[in-house]
Amino acid sequence: MDQIIKKKLARNWFKTMQEVLCQEIEVLEGRSSKFKIKNWERGTGSNEGGGQYRILENGKLFEKVGINFSEVYGKFSKKFKNNIPGTNKSSKFWASGISVVMHMKNPHIPAMHFNTRYIFTSHGWFGGGMDVTPSIKDKKLENWFHSELKKSCNKHNKNYYKKYKRWCDEYFYLPHRKEPRGIGGIFFDYKKNNWEKDFAFVREVGITFKNIFREIILKKNKKKWTKKDKEIQYEKRGRYIEFNLLYDRGTKFGLQTGGNVEAILMSLPPIAKWK
Repeated sequence: MDQIIKKKLARNWFKTMQEVLCQEIEVLEGRSSKFKIKNWERGTGSNEGGGQYRILENGKLFEKVGINFSEVYGKFSKKFKNNIPGTNKSSKFWASGISVVMHMKNPHIPAMHFNTRYIFTSHGWFGGGMDVTPSIKDKKLENWFHSELKKSCNKHNKNYYKKYKRWCDEYFYLPHRKEPRGIGGIFFDYKKNNWEKDFAFVREVGITFKNIFREIILKKNKKKWTKKDKEIQYEKRGRYIEFNLLYDRGTKFGLQTGGNVEAILMSLPPIAKWK
């Protein structure tokens, strides 16, 4: 398959997922809450492209949810290109993806994150995943979440879940705190062995995320919470911020490639606290 077609198919899927997820969230929220939409462009000349980020804040369920779509291309800086595969002969790149972060009003509903992307340098590859960060421990939820991920992964390869769960556990870890960010999930990168199969898996991950966050919200939304629960959530959000600003690959990639700062930092919660 021609690389131009691959880029177009991937880009169109990510944009479609943005529409689907926004519609699902607005249905859960009800008529009163709508996403604010902002388009952005990434300069001119050799560094071009842009995207659209959508933010919904102060809803009855979502304290803040951001869904960002991007399609950018150009050249990496000499310093940054050494960190990216396939840039030995050229610093040119193309990248498209979708990123979602949910910060919930009810502390019993965990923060949830999802992203998938397709990047092309001298070759193309998919990456992404999802993870969940509860403020209040719930072993039953944790077991259910991982069971759903395993079933989804097994549709494509029996080895995916164990491999990508381990990768997620290692990636979403705060070394300076010596603690995981949440209860994990799956994380993968540099998938390039079979484009059609890899793209099918990426689509599966997106649909699975939609089903998972909807089910979690419906299960947890009516659970009563206290001011103490909210304070625990604020402190956990502090950990979330530390990871995203210190270690997150997507944050670094976006800032290093001239992405929109507001879109890149949409993952940060509206209120967080440190003790």
